[in-house]
Amino acid sequence: MLTLAWPWVLVLVLIPLIVKWRKPGGQSVDAPVLPVGHWLSDLPGVSRRGNAVPLWQQLLLFLMWTLLMIALARPQHVSEQVQMPVSGRDLMLVVDISPSMDEQDMVLQGRSINRLQAVKRVLDDFISRRQGDRLGLILFGTEPYVQAPLTFDLETVRTLMREAGLGMAGRATAIGDAVGLATKRLRDRPQDQRVVVLLTDGANTAGEITPDKATEIAAAASIRLYTIGIGAESMVQRGLLGSRRVNPSRDLDENLLTRMAQQTGGEYFRARSLPELELIYESIDQLEPIELEGKFYRPVTELYVWPAGLAVLLWLALFLVRHGHELFADSRRNRKEDEANVG
Repeated sequence: MLTLAWPWVLVLVLIPLIVKWRKPGGQSVDAPVLPVGHWLSDLPGVSRRGNAVPLWQQLLLFLMWTLLMIALARPQHVSEQVQMPVSGRDLMLVVDISPSMDEQDMVLQGRSINRLQAVKRVLDDFISRRQGDRLGLILFGTEPYVQAPLTFDLETVRTLMREAGLGMAGRATAIGDAVGLATKRLRDRPQDQRVVVLLTDGANTAGEITPDKATEIAAAASIRLYTIGIGAESMVQRGLLGSRRVNPSRDLDENLLTRMAQQTGGEYFRARSLPELELIYESIDQLEPIELEGKFYRPVTELYVWPAGLAVLLWLALFLVRHGHELFADSRRNRKEDEANVG
């Protein structure tokens, strides 16, 4: 459907007709007269003398004026109404950044990276796909910190996650305090939209509230906990006496993380490698979304460039017709003067 954003602008199309109608004695409208040498005197429709503009030029100028007014009125093509489904969740990411996350037991393209680097890589893509959700970010070690409150500004959350540094929240692991802080931030939100994704590589070693008590509070607030235990189960460790195979995840409390998820209606995931971590976040990506009332909109395509462009082309054509012979004559005269100077 074609429409005009500002249709009242078309009233201005009548200005040239009104000027012509008010001309005394029904005389034709002459081109404006300007002194010779004035910078406007070369424009189409402007005369250096008082001679009248030919009728075809008057009509062409009127057409150009009309096209410009149509462009100014902003013609648009409005498509059929489209409904955009919206999923709405308040999802709090709770990420362990204690020094143990520096363990280099993740592999990316044949080279070893630490656990936090792997988390950043996977979360970067996960966050970018959260259209319709509000995201928050809590980083924790000895103490939990809200790096980003719940927000639709996903780019800011991604940036803050990328900038997270090992040990900046302390050297211990306060899982209970981190879940308690996440619960505090989510408890005032609609019940069906409260989700916490907790990622850690160890056990609770600090904090004022135990993980079980924090889980109890979260369950009472209808918050679902999805817990992720990260870390390989086997890796080769080199030392002075040779190499030996060790379990870098021996401190991971899987029983605790499983219990926390089950008591809140969530799920526990185990990430032993970067591909597994990617698959886990893809699974979390499919969490039950809350379908909100869809937003309706009509795609709009702006068309003002077409009448404006056509007016410019007509102006150029008129300019060439009116002044082309003068330019050609000047060129010939300059060429003759150059030949005479050479001679």
